[in-house]
Amino acid sequence: MSAARESTAPPPLHTKWGVAVGMGIAAAAILVVVILAFLWPSKTSGTHNLPVSIAGPAESVSALEAALGTSDTFEFVSAADRDQAVDQIQTRETYGAIVLGATAGTAPEVLTAPAASPVSAQLLSGVASQLQAQLAKQVAAAGGDPSSVTVTVTPVVPLSASDPTGAGLAAAAFPLAIGGMIGGILISLLVVGPLRRLAAVAGFAVVSGIATSLVMQTWFEYLQGDFWLNALAMGLTMLATASFIIGCTSLLGRAGIAVGAITTMFIGNPLSAAATPWQFLPEPWGVVGQYLVPGASNSLLRTLSYFPDANAAQQWWTLTAWAALGVVLTLAGHFRSRASMRVAPSSLEEGAPRRTSVEQPA
Repeated sequence: MSAARESTAPPPLHTKWGVAVGMGIAAAAILVVVILAFLWPSKTSGTHNLPVSIAGPAESVSALEAALGTSDTFEFVSAADRDQAVDQIQTRETYGAIVLGATAGTAPEVLTAPAASPVSAQLLSGVASQLQAQLAKQVAAAGGDPSSVTVTVTPVVPLSASDPTGAGLAAAAFPLAIGGMIGGILISLLVVGPLRRLAAVAGFAVVSGIATSLVMQTWFEYLQGDFWLNALAMGLTMLATASFIIGCTSLLGRAGIAVGAITTMFIGNPLSAAATPWQFLPEPWGVVGQYLVPGASNSLLRTLSYFPDANAAQQWWTLTAWAALGVVLTLAGHFRSRASMRVAPSSLEEGAPRRTSVEQPA
């Protein structure tokens, strides 16, 4: 009896050699794409088109623009005086300012905003050194003491003492993206029913927003400003990412998880410009990144922490739109599934038993 069973047992199945080799090559190709996604922005980005305010006498401004205009590092924004230049920095219109003296021989002042971008602050500090050297030559040529005039560098919006280099705020973009992905994937796999999934993701957003704000603001002190406003921003970030993944899964099945993860991690995160000004990315990718969840989230948190006078409407609406898109995709996938479960009467063969629609639980 056992011998008969052994003789009739199907032979063990093996993957064909060609398929096995092809899968290995495909996995290597995916790895290369992942590496490129994370390294491409740093390789292709450059110091260009940085908005910087400039104020002073027209002749001095023209001379400075001509001297620094040999490259496209800066995009100068005119300011009537120092106060307007400060206002432009605090509203995030510019990353810093160069204020030229009203009279000949008066030293310029360079205003920086390390909270907006430590990289831009370093660039402007370099400009201050160049201006200092030029001014020293002019004073020496006129027979004066070169050390008598100094170019002052004033940080208008400095970083907090708990995050003096801005590394903590920049690094926060990655766990926020990962957190939203984890929530969306777990809810997609473990919760059945569109309304239950949406309820789960709403609860996830509320709890994760408060928890991450406790860690990043109360404990590590990376975030500044109003606690509950920061918690709302981080909760909305989690909601936007998680609901989009849930919506893609509802519409496409488990392949939707890959679509949501790729959009968030391999497209949105590299284009978020968390560590550099988004203007440094190749056009139009810097702008595109600001309309994806990681870029909008990073910009919003930086604005809420250090630039209360800046307009953050674009970031709020961007995150809200992604969250709404996830809800729409979730409901669309639900209704499409219901429609596919119904069989039209005309399609039934005569005499065949009719199938009733199966309602997916809410």
